[in-house]
Formats: sequence, C-alpha cells, structure tokens
Amino acid sequence: MAFVKAQKSKAYFKRFQVKFKRRREGKTDYRARIRLINQDKNKYNTPKYRFVVRFTNKDITAQIISASIAGDLVLAAAYSHELPRYGLGVGLTNYAAAYCTGLLLARRVLKTLEMDDEYEGNVEATGEDFSVEPAETRRPFRALLDVGLIKTTTGNRVFGALKGALDGGLDIPHSDKRFAGFTKEKNLNADVHRKYIYGGHVAAYMRTLTEDEPEKYQSHFSEYIKKGVDADSIEEMYKKVHAAIRADPTVKKSEKQPRKEHKRYNLKKLSYEERKAKLIERLNAFNSVADDEDDE
Repeated sequence: MAFVKAQKSKAYFKRFQVKFKRRREGKTDYRARIRLINQDKNKYNTPKYRFVVRFTNKDITAQIISASIAGDLVLAAAYSHELPRYGLGVGLTNYAAAYCTGLLLARRVLKTLEMDDEYEGNVEATGEDFSVEPAETRRPFRALLDVGLIKTTTGNRVFGALKGALDGGLDIPHSDKRFAGFTKEKNLNADVHRKYIYGGHVAAYMRTLTEDEPEKYQSHFSEYIKKGVDADSIEEMYKKVHAAIRADPTVKKSEKQPRKEHKRYNLKKLSYEERKAKLIERLNAFNSVADDEDDE
C-alpha cells in the first residue's frame, strides 16, 4: 500500500474553532451584525438601535432593538397580526401591510418616548421620499435598518416597512433606490410607489382575475370576498387603517381565557405543611379513640 500523507493532523483538530451557533444554523449574518451594533467608545453605554424587520409565511415582525453584552434588548415591537384591530383583516404579509406594520412601530415607539407630538412624520403617504427634520427640543429617534438575510432587491417588502417607519417619524438612514417604483432612469416614480402603499397592485390583480379567470378569483381572494373587500375599496380601507394607527398605536394586551378545571383521576400532591397537618389530625383521632377505650 502506498504511503498517504495525513492532510489534517491531530494538532489541526485540537485547534479547530467552531463557528457561532447562529452562523452554523444559517440564521445570522455576523459580518453585517457587527457593523450594525458597533458603538463608538466615546459614547460609552449609549444604546445603538436597529429597526429589525422579519417576514414569515403569515406574519410580519418589526422591532426596535439594541445590543448589550447580556443579549439584545427590545424597546418596542409591532406585528402585522395586530392590524385586524385597526381594520385590516386580509393581506397581512404584502407590501401595503409591511408599510402599516412599520408605521405602527414608529408611532408606538415615539409614543413610548413621549415624542409623538413633536414628530408626526408624513401624515398622508404620497409615495415620495420623506426624511424627518430635527425639532428645536429633542432630536428625532434614530435607528439603523436591519434586513437580516433577505436579498435587498428593488421593491422588496422590507422597504415597505422602512417607508412606513419613515412616514411614522423615525430617522433611518436610507436612499430611495430600493423603494417600489424606482426606475432604470435613476429616479423614484412616486405614483407607482403610492400604488403599492395603498394596495393598488393587489387591486390590479383582482381586476385581471375577475375578467380573465372568475373561478380562480373566487378561490384566490375568498377571504377578501368574505370581508367585503373589492378592488375599488382597497385604497380607502388602507387610508382608514393608517388613520386608526395614528389615533391609537399603543399595545393592547390579549385577554386570556381562564384555565378550565379538568377532572382529576389521581390524588392531588400535598405540600409539606398539608402532609404534616394531615398526620397530626390522624394522630389526634387515633389518640381520642384510645382514650375512649381506656375509659370503658
């Protein structure tokens, strides 16, 4: 047998350093994270906030987070499953819902910090780029956009959430070249962007299906039909949702149902004090019976 040189010796494996757990799981981009959380030394313990947006199949999560040695701290959070409370019962993961979620988080965090009166943001969404101007008293709340592992393509829903947060009054460094409606001519078409904010792309698809494939429309938009939402009423619905969010962005605690009493098929486990009291009771009963026998 020919001699085979060992490429990786015992010394190599003894010195092998495994990557961070969330890197091994493919959940965190640490190259991006370290650039988002690094704080200047002369700012000491000042938190550096991130505007974090994540998408699942049925929900959108938006959070304001700062990093610490012990772990990340969440200052405020908003979810698209809260939007039915504001009048949006369908389409909770599209671009327009992402805008509403970002707007809800922005108004919520400013209300928490008592800055909602100073920084109202852009009250009516026109689709044009908007950056908040500093007031005379307090500077605007600044956060950095954290997109996670998604591909930052033009028109991605994460930029819908960013636009909602900007219109809500947050100061987030950005450019307009990733918003829906940015063209190859290097300018933002505000009308196209406004259409996406108010669900116009969904309305256009509804009209197309209604004309071409009515059966597919009935199945594809069954929830919209149940809620009485059609192509002509979508924009008005989103306007009402935006107004409702601005009126009351506070968190509403869920009302949990009291736990049901289930039938027990075994004896309840007694505490030490209960067992002690039960033993004393048995001893007293035994002693009383013995005394009665002695008297007889």
